[in-house]
Amino acid sequence: MLADGELVLRALEERDIEPLLGVISAPGVAEWWGPVEDREHEAEGLWNTADGGAFAIEVSGELAGWLGYDEVLEPSYRHASLDIVLAPPFQDRGYGRRALRLAIGWLTGERGHHRITIDPLLANTRAVHVYELAGFRRVGVLRRYQRLHDGRWHDGLLMELVAES
Repeated sequence: MLADGELVLRALEERDIEPLLGVISAPGVAEWWGPVEDREHEAEGLWNTADGGAFAIEVSGELAGWLGYDEVLEPSYRHASLDIVLAPPFQDRGYGRRALRLAIGWLTGERGHHRITIDPLLANTRAVHVYELAGFRRVGVLRRYQRLHDGRWHDGLLMELVAES
């Protein structure tokens, strides 16, 4: 468990999955997350990231969102990546930035990563702003990166944070 005052990142539990499916389907989130066409597949994605794990984000004991991480452990390419989603009532209140900073501190301090990436959609300017506040810098545009509800491909933005040694 990682904590910053009332904000806590804790191990994801089975009971979190159904409420989180509701979060990623909510207005203010769904347009950036993409379609939830197969709830079972989407639940599996929340539960298991490729080579990492996930945290439930709680604020004052209430489930506020999800933070996933992946790790590349090969020594020559070692780095981590993050993904985050917050329920609309918890957006624009500093919780995303704080949750990211907790995860970054853990990934650099305890897991030994020097570089962390995140890849929002380019048009998601609110998320990009939060990631910049958390210390991420723009690397480049990922053209036609993600297909959304409208059936079209949208550009992504690759961002990174490199820990100073």
